[in-house]
Amino acid sequence: MTIMAGGFGLCGIPENLIAAIRDTGVKDLTVISNNCGVDDFGLGILLASGQIRRMISSYVGENKLFAELYLSGRLELEFNPQGTLAERIRAGGAGIPAFFTRTGVGTLVAEGKEIRTFDGEDYVMERGLTADLSIIKAWKGDGEGNLVYRMTARNFNPMMATAGRVTLAEVEDLVEAGCLDADHIHTPGIFVDRLLVGAAFEKRIEQRTIRQREGA
Repeated sequence: MTIMAGGFGLCGIPENLIAAIRDTGVKDLTVISNNCGVDDFGLGILLASGQIRRMISSYVGENKLFAELYLSGRLELEFNPQGTLAERIRAGGAGIPAFFTRTGVGTLVAEGKEIRTFDGEDYVMERGLTADLSIIKAWKGDGEGNLVYRMTARNFNPMMATAGRVTLAEVEDLVEAGCLDADHIHTPGIFVDRLLVGAAFEKRIEQRTIRQREGA
């Protein structure tokens, strides 16, 4: 099964849905996500339980277990430039099977892929991405599935909402239909199949840096 999981680092991740997947014990998952959480949180808990077979990602540098599994051959990995990953997901959700980009031309990213020349420049073809299931996190939602994300927690979530055959969204605040300003809705309910209110959110900070204020 292929699952898209929203979030960037630990920001805007569907914490409760990830835990629910862990509790099912399902194995051999392919997970599409910008990164794979940290060793004991986010998608990292699915790595620890041995449930992920393959990752399609952009950045995995914060997870030591990820590195160990990959280097030992127990985890498959498809690396993507971050913008390419975002566009592959957006394209999949828009029904676009493939597109051409200059990013990655002449590097390992382009190996085995079609290269085409436009206006004197080489471009590599990338395939759109879809998933059997998208799990996403929103700040607010209504009973019709309309979603609002908060600040940078928007990240990959709106794109993934469109690219899953089934989309599950967890929200912090569930309101009555009609309470959300139509101009503020980021994901229309037509893309959301199931909605739940998260039981709890840790919202961990991946890297905390504290700088002494001048004159303090």
